[in-house]
Amino acid sequence: MLMLTLALLAGPVSTEISLPAQPAPLHGTLLTPESASAVAVILPGSGPTDRDGNNPLGLSASTYRLLADGLAAQGIATLRIDKRGVGQSAAAGGDEFDLRFDAYVADARAWAAEAARRADKPCAWLIGHSEGALIALKAVEDGDEKVCGLVLLSGAGRPAGVVIREQLAALPEPMKTKAFSALTELEAGRTVADTPPALAALFRPSVQPYLISWLPLDPAALVAAYDGPVFIGQGTTDIQVGVADAQALAAADPLGTLKLWDGVNHVLKTAPADRAANIAAYSNPDLPLAPGVVEDVAAFIHDQTGR
Repeated sequence: MLMLTLALLAGPVSTEISLPAQPAPLHGTLLTPESASAVAVILPGSGPTDRDGNNPLGLSASTYRLLADGLAAQGIATLRIDKRGVGQSAAAGGDEFDLRFDAYVADARAWAAEAARRADKPCAWLIGHSEGALIALKAVEDGDEKVCGLVLLSGAGRPAGVVIREQLAALPEPMKTKAFSALTELEAGRTVADTPPALAALFRPSVQPYLISWLPLDPAALVAAYDGPVFIGQGTTDIQVGVADAQALAAADPLGTLKLWDGVNHVLKTAPADRAANIAAYSNPDLPLAPGVVEDVAAFIHDQTGR
């Protein structure tokens, strides 16, 4: 009894994980509670976002670390990762010009198999946040026995071009017209030479091949084709991805579970719709995840694993 008490008091065990890859290994953190009922891989969103959910572009909410801690308290192990080119996986990034969306997809599958092996489980859940939700959907397109099911958080329900156009709708002319024209060309599989300098971060030449591999993907079509369990979680004050996206995913998968969290933003924290106040939560790692987020995700996984 004393040994069991001490084990519980010790809390979950954090283990640094290395996964063989080319041109260099990938890295992540496995957080394992005592007698874990399931294991999940947390797939980061777009940009240089690391395993904790932070990036040097102003994001320091630590969403993935908080999610991992919360799920550990619910008896679920997690493997959160630095995607290739980011954090300790920086050397695996290679040349940006050579990066394609399918590289992240292959990594997600490999991480799922590794997480399942490390946790001694038959399969691992994929928890995809933002762009990570699309990676998760693409990872199971052809079926994968090492993936138990999907948890899609703040994920787009429409092709990326539709969402980007909404995000750029407030741009002044002629920049907006040029941006929309560039998107149309990229969607058609053609690179673009003349793009607005102010939008270089989005349309720089080195990232255009990646955009061409990403833009045609339709998340609603992917979720409709998947026959495994799916959880869709979306905040109502998300200023990047809207409730309409979550509803589009749910409509495409009537057997999926949809949860709308009132007053929750893109990084899964309580925040008002006011843009300035909403974005302030992006740089506050001390602000906890909104009530219900961890609990709803954990309840879904427990229900599906028969706990």
